[in-house]
Amino acid sequence: MVYDTIIGQERSIAILKRAWTGGKLAHAYLFDGIEGCGKRKTALALVQSVFCSDDKGEGCGRCPSCNKVATLQHPDLHLIEPDGAFIKIDQVRELQREMAFRPFEAPRKACIIDNADRLNPAAGNALLKTLEEPPGNALIILITANPGGVLPTIISRCQRLQFQAIPQPALEDYLIGQGTPPETAGIASALAGGSLKKALEVSSETVLQERQSLLQRMLSLSLDNIASLFAAAEELAADKEKAQEMLELITTLLRDMLFLRQGSGDISNRDLLPLLEQGAARFTAASLMTLIEQVATTRRALFRNVNTRLALEVMFMRLAEA
Repeated sequence: MVYDTIIGQERSIAILKRAWTGGKLAHAYLFDGIEGCGKRKTALALVQSVFCSDDKGEGCGRCPSCNKVATLQHPDLHLIEPDGAFIKIDQVRELQREMAFRPFEAPRKACIIDNADRLNPAAGNALLKTLEEPPGNALIILITANPGGVLPTIISRCQRLQFQAIPQPALEDYLIGQGTPPETAGIASALAGGSLKKALEVSSETVLQERQSLLQRMLSLSLDNIASLFAAAEELAADKEKAQEMLELITTLLRDMLFLRQGSGDISNRDLLPLLEQGAARFTAASLMTLIEQVATTRRALFRNVNTRLALEVMFMRLAEA
């Protein structure tokens, strides 16, 4: 069955199953939760359940209809994603035209709007009309990791379903089941923050090696060598998405140093213990907490589209002077 491959979201899945089998499926849902926790996969599974000819009330995952939905080839399923930085009004207008037609094969039309927080103002306002007066019995699913970026008027017209961070043991078991060595699976699941997507990324050998290189670089930063600070900032600024990932890793490394400083062995990057102990000896607990806040400030700044390189230069100087 299509829901069986989704881990850690039993509550949300149970709600959707009850709604569908009980004839109480909402016309519009907002799925919100961290990146990589299974929102989009659940949205597709719900559409498969609705479109599937299996009378058990759950998508079989094998029939032509389920396969078409899984591959985004079903004529009655429409997916909208950002075109560049935003979802634009032309995309919403095209959706409205498509949703006005009768279904080709399925019992109803369905639409998934991924990254709904990136609807530009005009597109968001245009979507309101569709949410207020849904065509026929259409099913509309909005997905976001940033509900604060979605218009409150849109949220109020959807049934909101909050997806939880996936528990670390579930992530670890999944990775091991996919052939990841147990030690690597333990580290990756601890660093993933409840995201299966991130756990899979971190479990790669490249990312694991990057952590060690990043930690060594952090410990070698010095105000006596400003050129190295600026070089580190310039390197990360070249890829904003990569910069956000590195900031997350820096946060976990600083957190581990703080735990070691306070006598706790509950650390995520266990394989880097000697380097972490070196960092814990260098920084005070107060300075580590200040640095963690500085990294958080830098991450927020990058989300606001400030000068990436400048924000990173300031952060690295704070790390060097601590």
